[in-house]
Amino acid sequence: MRLRTALLGILVTATALLTPATAGATPPSALGGSGPYSAGYETSFRLPDHTIYRPDTLPAGVKLPIVAWGNGACRADGTWFENILTEWASHGFLVIANGRPGGFGQTDSAMLTESIDWAIEENSRLGSKYRNRIDTTKVAVMGQSCGGIETYEVADDPRLTTTVLWNSGLLSDSQNHLLQQLHAPIAYFIGGPSDIAYPNAMDDWGRLPAGLPAFMGNLDVGHFGTFDQPNGGEFGRVGGHWLKWQLKGDQASGAQFTGPACGLCTTEWDVQRKNLG
Repeated sequence: MRLRTALLGILVTATALLTPATAGATPPSALGGSGPYSAGYETSFRLPDHTIYRPDTLPAGVKLPIVAWGNGACRADGTWFENILTEWASHGFLVIANGRPGGFGQTDSAMLTESIDWAIEENSRLGSKYRNRIDTTKVAVMGQSCGGIETYEVADDPRLTTTVLWNSGLLSDSQNHLLQQLHAPIAYFIGGPSDIAYPNAMDDWGRLPAGLPAFMGNLDVGHFGTFDQPNGGEFGRVGGHWLKWQLKGDQASGAQFTGPACGLCTTEWDVQRKNLG
């Protein structure tokens, strides 16, 4: 039996109390990301209420996989996690966050699906600068805290290549059916035992469908991770490796997660794995 009474309210309230400086606001040194393509964000009237992170100059001969992101607190501010989203975009991903830049109010899981739909449509739309520049066969959905719950709610989408939970886990046993709908490799990046989401994430870990490829990484940084650090800190680095492995087939990045001597296995990360080979 999970001890989850009123936990959703606690997670939302705790995350909402963060100032932008501790939940993803970008120091000047972090702008552009550490990848090969300096990155930034934009908006589109075709996708209202979202923020689109992409390389400043779309790289020739490179198709950008799609990453849809749900914010902590389900907060409709698409620049709240700007550090880490810019970082991933700089490695050649099209990252679409729920919420407009500096926005307010609440998001919902349907917005993640809208992000994917928009990207696929832009890839084929005449006149789109993204025409034939997006890899529509490679799609990740991920979110932090409340955004992770949104991620679970759309994780049955057959278009997904991978699902990622950051500082998040299901809030009620009544939601356990969502775990049985998972079909794509899943990763959890959690802030260790001091993370308010830790017991829920670990409970979910024990209930995953048999045979589902899964990674669990705990770093003792608490519920708010390293999102405030330049380029998203350690969360940004490790999340980038997961995306490059899952969406680009980068085996060097995959070695961070697989094998008896995996890259994260000898670091400060506490690692568990299922069906990763």
